[in-house]
Amino acid sequence: MKITLFIPCFVDMCFPRVGMSIVEILERLGHTIEVPEELSCCGQPAFNSGYWDEARLVAEPVLKRLRRTDAVVIASGSCGAMLKVFYPEMFANTPHEEAARELSAKCFEFSDFLVTKLGVTDLGARFPHKVTFHDGCHGLRELGKKREPRELLAKVRDLELVEMSENETCCGFGGTFAAKFPMISTAMGEVKCASALQTGADYIVSNDSSCLMHIQGLLDRQGKPIRTIHLAEVLVNS
Repeated sequence: MKITLFIPCFVDMCFPRVGMSIVEILERLGHTIEVPEELSCCGQPAFNSGYWDEARLVAEPVLKRLRRTDAVVIASGSCGAMLKVFYPEMFANTPHEEAARELSAKCFEFSDFLVTKLGVTDLGARFPHKVTFHDGCHGLRELGKKREPRELLAKVRDLELVEMSENETCCGFGGTFAAKFPMISTAMGEVKCASALQTGADYIVSNDSSCLMHIQGLLDRQGKPIRTIHLAEVLVNS
């Protein structure tokens, strides 16, 4: 299958290893990967801030380019929700409404694509650590993906998954929310960090690098040894 990989801005700029891990995993499975250089932001920051007209201007080139693809795999639950859930909403009653609906049907968050589309749960990965999983809000609440990443982690050799009590609680990042309401964001993140630390895990795993960036920053400030890692970086290990 020819797969188009959509890399969110923050992954491209701050966590390129996540994108490279996804490419390596999909190529091992025999698929051809393209990452169009002309793709940029999906428009989510403007959309979430209420600037829908501006968001549509950013999103239209993305929509036109991805409409020609067979399948789109997104390295983030938040941008995955933007393309799959919010593009049809944002482009409703516009000339791009049909294209947005067509694209939505071809979009998959990374773990969803492996488990639901390809039927793959065992990648032969090995990760000898105790981990706990953070459910990012968009992946959990908009895409409804909770089972898929855990099915993948269950097949990783020597990995012990210990669920934290606050696994579905928002970490407090929320993109522009963290910038507008830093004190609230920090308090929410500290709840998440405390819950993760109670598990005794070595790593916090998630599908969203943005959440992990926020959580890791708080952990570093607290001087805690637990680390954060994207699901793809766990699955690429063998």
